[in-house]
Amino acid sequence: MSKVVKMSRDDDRLEKAVRWILRLEEGLSGTDKKELQVWLGEHPDNVTEFLAVAKVWDKTEELSRLADIFPHEQAVAMSWPKPMMAAAAAAALVVVALVLTLGDGIGTQELVAPGSQLVADSITRYETAVGEQSTVTLQDGTIVVLNTNSRLDVDYLEDARVLRLYRGEIHVDVATDIDRPLSVIVGDRIVQTVGTSFGIEISEGQMIDLVVTEGKVVVGILSPIEQQNISAKNWQPQVLTQSVENMVVAGEELILGDTEESIKSVSLEEIEVKLSWRDGSLIFKGKQLADAIAEVERYTTVEFVFLDEELKSRSVTGRFKAGDIEGLLVSLRLHFDIKHEFVSEDRVLLSSL
Repeated sequence: MSKVVKMSRDDDRLEKAVRWILRLEEGLSGTDKKELQVWLGEHPDNVTEFLAVAKVWDKTEELSRLADIFPHEQAVAMSWPKPMMAAAAAAALVVVALVLTLGDGIGTQELVAPGSQLVADSITRYETAVGEQSTVTLQDGTIVVLNTNSRLDVDYLEDARVLRLYRGEIHVDVATDIDRPLSVIVGDRIVQTVGTSFGIEISEGQMIDLVVTEGKVVVGILSPIEQQNISAKNWQPQVLTQSVENMVVAGEELILGDTEESIKSVSLEEIEVKLSWRDGSLIFKGKQLADAIAEVERYTTVEFVFLDEELKSRSVTGRFKAGDIEGLLVSLRLHFDIKHEFVSEDRVLLSSL
């Protein structure tokens, strides 16, 4: 179902300015230059908007080679009050979240915020480094939080919203759209919903951990042919059939692996612990120290080495700031009688006091 949104004249002018900047990146033909000159001459604000967008996209150098097409460019540029220039540049920043389908054969392109990267005509890649977290608002209002060392590709199609998680962990608050389901692909599994909240993690061992915090999701398995089509970008997910066997609802956790699959109920307290990373915290409640340290290592390049094997099975309870190694080591010494020794900047030995 198509949705038509009426645009104001200013919005339309901004969109056209962005379209021209995108065409400028592709290279303007002689005909393109004449069309651009006509549009710029239609209204002084067209020039203002175009130059503002060019400034945001750092295209002013390219424009210097097109000086002959601007109507009285020098007079316009020199007569701009500074507040007007700032306002125009601020307005141009709105394009960061737009997806524009160009009518001249260029295709669909997404203007994205710093930290993301276009990897295909309509695919945007988001990545976080070790110890980094990022919150992204997608074009439909869906909010995705990426945990440490994660990589996610986002592709919005006419009838589908497709996210592919290659590594790491995300939490997704899905904007409801019954006509365009959202699918998250992890390995050979697909998690699909029309609007809900859930977290999903893929471990180094390719284990998938799915926790639904609101609503419900449907889980399916991709065939080898479907996986090949995804890689070839020649695939659009079908709406999965819902059944008791393939549905995960709020308050449930699903663990998927090559040889195992389990689902269990999780309490609100357990969900809080599992998703504590979203506010930069790590909460452990009776967790074995070896497992707690493995979780800490996801947020840092520091490696921890146990000199005493018995330490690994000690129970740890507490809240720690992700990436705060010094704070963790102090807490281990004061509360768990565990001392440490740095043998290098990124290697720590742990032993009993």
